[in-house]
Amino acid sequence: MSKIVIALGGNALGNTPEEQLELVKNTAKSIVSLAAEGHNVIVSHGNGPQVGMINLAMDTAYKTVKSPEMPFAECGAMSEGYIGYHLQQSIINELKQRNIKRSCVSVITQTLVDANDKAFENPTKPIGSFYSKEEALKLEKEKGFQMKEDAGRGYRRVVASPKPLKIIELEAINTLNENGSIVIACGGGGIPVIETSEGYKGVAAVIDKDRTSACLAKDLKADILLILTAVENVCINYNKPNEKALTSLTVMEAKKYIEAGEFAAGSMLPKIEACLDFVQNSEHKAIITSLEKAKEALEGKAGTIIKE
Repeated sequence: MSKIVIALGGNALGNTPEEQLELVKNTAKSIVSLAAEGHNVIVSHGNGPQVGMINLAMDTAYKTVKSPEMPFAECGAMSEGYIGYHLQQSIINELKQRNIKRSCVSVITQTLVDANDKAFENPTKPIGSFYSKEEALKLEKEKGFQMKEDAGRGYRRVVASPKPLKIIELEAINTLNENGSIVIACGGGGIPVIETSEGYKGVAAVIDKDRTSACLAKDLKADILLILTAVENVCINYNKPNEKALTSLTVMEAKKYIEAGEFAAGSMLPKIEACLDFVQNSEHKAIITSLEKAKEALEGKAGTIIKE
């Protein structure tokens, strides 16, 4: 059977702990259905709303009761832990319900990035709470933060989105998976770390989880990268009268559509680019589809297949 890296989109999770715990029960059913067929499954996930919520709570505590400031990398680790806990619990419950004797484990994952990545020269990802101009200037001076005005709502801290280079815990993830465990890893793209003379060090950044998933799939020598999102197929002319769903894409076709601006930068584009990265650096295929169609997509009955 196949080794599959599954990248879960935000629609598979929730915006609050209560909503998320309910949503992941359905997510677990789809994941366990794949494991039940003998596939070795590794699951990655986003963490946008969750890490933002944690960072906001920490910012508020720092501003109001002067609690210790929490670095952003640590907020990312917290989000990996609590999302992983919810997914892990739901998957274990589903495995028990189906009497499948497999385990599930979450790995708090670090992702290596280049300290000289050009993304650090132009941070674009807003995080945390809103501040007045005066507060923003003070934070820039005292903390060295980069602050940008956000759509007239105030100023927010912005961080870089560097390219993932290596999964630090790759060997542990692979060993667990080869021994039959469903592994949850690389949450939110992983905790971004740089290499220093003293070892790895966390940095304030956000790594695209689909790009990290492609990196993970390549290094694990996975057979399939399966990106699950809110739609069943990749489309061209999206949301237009002549919208067309694609059942397959070659690398050449995908590049042509990217050049034509068919895929939105904050939505489908990073997913397509992640798939191209995997396909061009392996001998295997990538699939984009919805959570509900995951099993059918692996059978070639749904979704969009990307291949050479």
